[in-house]
Amino acid sequence: MAKQIIAVVGGTGMQGGGVVDALLARGTFTVRVPTRNPDSDAGQALAARGVEVVKADMLDPTSLEKAVAGAHGAFLVTSFWDPTTGAREAEVGTAAVKAIKAAGVKHLVWSTLADVEKHTQGRLHVVHFTGKAKVDDAVRSAGFERFSFVEAPMYFQNFLTMMGPQPLPNGGKGWAVPMDPAKRCIHAGDVTEVGRAVAAALESSPETLPNGSYVGVCGGVYSWTDFVETLNAQGHSVQVIEVPPQVYDGFFPGAEEMREMFQWFAEQTYFGPDHAKLIENARTLVPEGFTGFAEWAKKNMKPS
Repeated sequence: MAKQIIAVVGGTGMQGGGVVDALLARGTFTVRVPTRNPDSDAGQALAARGVEVVKADMLDPTSLEKAVAGAHGAFLVTSFWDPTTGAREAEVGTAAVKAIKAAGVKHLVWSTLADVEKHTQGRLHVVHFTGKAKVDDAVRSAGFERFSFVEAPMYFQNFLTMMGPQPLPNGGKGWAVPMDPAKRCIHAGDVTEVGRAVAAALESSPETLPNGSYVGVCGGVYSWTDFVETLNAQGHSVQVIEVPPQVYDGFFPGAEEMREMFQWFAEQTYFGPDHAKLIENARTLVPEGFTGFAEWAKKNMKPS
C-alpha cells in the first residue's frame, strides 16, 4: 500500500525544514514540498532525499491547491519576515488554508502564535505574532476532519543572526533589553525540533490530541540572565543590561514592535496565558522532550 502524502508548505525554511526532517525520520508518510522554485539549491537538496518537490506559490492559491491535491495531511507556516508575504501574513495564510482544504486535505497543522492584541485588549501590537493568530479562525471554520495548532518558541537560532550579542555602551558585549533581565518568561528552543511535534501530531489520534489542540514546542523557559549565565559558563564573555522603553525604541527601525514583544513576554510569557497546557500537549506528543539552551549553545555557539 502506498504511503499517505504530507504536504509541507514552507518546507525550504527552518521550521518547515524541521518538519520534513522529522517526517522522513519516522518514515510513515511520503513528503511533498510545494515551493516557488523547485530548481533552487534547497529544492534540489530535498529532491535528493526523496522528497517530492513541486512548484506552487502561496500568493497564487490556485497553484497551491493543485500542488497539495492528493495529500492526506499538510503543515503550513508563513513568514512575517518574507518581503513578498510578510505584510499580508493574515491574508496570505487564510487564503492558503482555504486552498489546502479545497485540495481535499484531511488534517492540517497550522503554525501560529499568540494573539497579543486580543490578550491585551489592543494595548500591545506585536504584528508578527497577531498576524498568524488571525488565521486560526479560518483553520477552525474550514471544515477539516482534523486540525491542530503548533506554536514555535523563540528560536535559539536567533542568537546566531538577528539577536546575536552586540556592543554595549559600557564597552562590553551582549544585549540591551527593555524588560527585567531576570524575569523567566521566554519560551525558547531549537526551531528545527518543532517538526518532531508536528510529525507526531499528524500521526496522533483524537484521543491523544483532541481536535483543535494547541502545542507549544520549547526547550525551556528562560530569562535573559539565564542565557547570559549559561553562555559565560561555557567560556563566553557577555552581559545583559536593562534600558528604558523609550531608549530601546530608538535603537533601530521596528524597535517599538520588538519592545512591545518583550513587554508581552514579561506580562504573559512568550506563549501567553495558556502556556502550561501548550507545553503539556507537546510533552504528550514528544515524551522525551526537547533540547535545552545549554546543550544547544555548547554545540552551536562557540566562544569568540
